[in-house]
Amino acid sequence: MPGVFHRKRQRVGIGKMIACGAAAAGGLMLERSHYDMHRFVTGCYRVSSDKIMRDLRIVLLADLHDNVFGRHNKALLDAIDALKPDLVLCAGDMTTAHKDPSRQRGEEACALLMTLGCRYPTLVINGNHETRIDERRHLYGDRYDTYEASVHSAGAVILRNERVIFPEMGVAVTGLELPLDHFGHFGLKKLSVSDMKDMIGAPDNNYYNILIAHHPDYFPKYAEWGADLSVAGHVHGGIVRLPGIGGLVSPRYLPFPRYTGGLYSKNGSSMVVSRGLGMHTIPLRIFNPCELVFIEIKAEG
Repeated sequence: MPGVFHRKRQRVGIGKMIACGAAAAGGLMLERSHYDMHRFVTGCYRVSSDKIMRDLRIVLLADLHDNVFGRHNKALLDAIDALKPDLVLCAGDMTTAHKDPSRQRGEEACALLMTLGCRYPTLVINGNHETRIDERRHLYGDRYDTYEASVHSAGAVILRNERVIFPEMGVAVTGLELPLDHFGHFGLKKLSVSDMKDMIGAPDNNYYNILIAHHPDYFPKYAEWGADLSVAGHVHGGIVRLPGIGGLVSPRYLPFPRYTGGLYSKNGSSMVVSRGLGMHTIPLRIFNPCELVFIEIKAEG
């Protein structure tokens, strides 16, 4: 009997050690997440084309979700100013459609876009959160109208399946706003090139075509449509990133999403995906700091 008692006591000791180790690891992960949620890095990507008139410098923002970096986002604005962009592109979800409308904010996102619109050509699309705020007015009232009017008041442009052409750059920028049912969990609703053309028309082959599209999973269709460069966000870098593996989970709650951040290529078309500047449903970012994206397009020939 003494031997049996000893073995039971030993098992309890090992279990306690495992529990303590798990708690310590969890604490470290939460500490790391807090660190990554409140800082940003600048991701730099380069592509080239013989369609553009000169080298171009583009800043891409996505998925701010009302986050702030310094008072009134001064740290973020200073970083953007240092990059001296020719264009600022925003790939959606700058604000958040909270399930509880009383928690709805948006003032900081509006202020940031208004400041950018005063300084640079700034083109914005709606992500699924802005579209939700617009379409579910029984929950959010006229908050989308306030957001849109504020952004436009400073010269920034929200592209709702619209296009802007910059002849002096040789660039056409098209903003794609997908219906909300393309952002469901677990599955991916079909999107055809014909669907895209119904929404935004065909690309203008006289220019280098940049497509701002919040959802990156449709990249094969963006390439087939004719985008030279697509920019997107939505996936928040995969929430948790591991070396050699990348992001672990998408907003669709599926493991190991394909497009979580960085530069991708397909059939001569490129896509840059921002890892995002904030968080919402899953308030974590582990080994996954927020990201401000800088894209340099080099003119060939």
